[in-house]
Amino acid sequence: MFDECEIAGRMFKPARFLAPMAGYTHSAFRRLVAEFGGCGALWTEMLSARQVLNENFSKSPWVKRREIEKFVVYQLMVRENDPLERITERLCEQGVEAIDLNLACDAPQIRSIRAGSALFSDINAMHKIIEQTRKFWKGLLMVKIRFGDRHPHWRERFAERIKIIQECGVDAIVIHPRFFEDKFKRTARHDELSFVASLTKLPVIANGDIVNKDFVEKNAEKLKLARAIMLGRIVIVRPWIFAGWESQFPVDFRQVWKTMFEYIKEDFEPSVAISRIKMFTKYYSANFLFGNVLRNKVANSKTLDELEKVAEEFFLNNPKTVSNPIVKIL
Repeated sequence: MFDECEIAGRMFKPARFLAPMAGYTHSAFRRLVAEFGGCGALWTEMLSARQVLNENFSKSPWVKRREIEKFVVYQLMVRENDPLERITERLCEQGVEAIDLNLACDAPQIRSIRAGSALFSDINAMHKIIEQTRKFWKGLLMVKIRFGDRHPHWRERFAERIKIIQECGVDAIVIHPRFFEDKFKRTARHDELSFVASLTKLPVIANGDIVNKDFVEKNAEKLKLARAIMLGRIVIVRPWIFAGWESQFPVDFRQVWKTMFEYIKEDFEPSVAISRIKMFTKYYSANFLFGNVLRNKVANSKTLDELEKVAEEFFLNNPKTVSNPIVKIL
């Protein structure tokens, strides 16, 4: 299931994608996932559309990509009055093939600047931005959405927005089937995917709580109208998950952590690298029976050398692993 899908003339094999995650899907992490293989497309973390104009695409860990990554979708946080023509021109010049407008992020700091979910709520602003983006952008154009606010007439409001999205010429919709108020606390409502698919002819990409092949098979009826699936934090825990989708994948847990450590150190300044390694480790530690030991020692480390030392000590003890790690939003 989800072996392939076609979006606006492009075939994705497999139709299993890496979700955008703020602070996580930077160049170093995408590199690690891509080297394992098995992922049909990789998303950047959410990027400020305006900041794209100032980034060095050969050096910036936010926007640079390596050849091994193959197909990368650049997710943008857009606002009214963003210079979309200049932004899209810059992306085109850098060989970007696809962009995704984030209309789902409900973080207070994003809503306060009328971006993310605030745009989805403001139907006129949303219409204007999608229409202008499509006017200037000739590559693949996607949008990421939720259901909107929990409202007695949410279905009518949602359908109205889907109509606009389709009429503006968007190529695909990524749906995280929760309301804005749900954050990540409630179970994703994949049973509503049939409703979403009934509103549009566009490919629908399902996101939210999808953790492995077993989940997909158990929820096959709910997911059957999705054209592709998108995995999130489970990929931080198990960067090899796409490569091991069909069968067990041999993993050297120590080497995976060590490789991520080196890749982050290569791409980021030391102070930022420390933060990103700690962020990665707090999820990666879910692979171990006593992963809290690794998580806490890394979290309390002050330097890159100390980080590396405490991790090496942990792995030298041959820590026991778990077969089905529990993924919590941390």
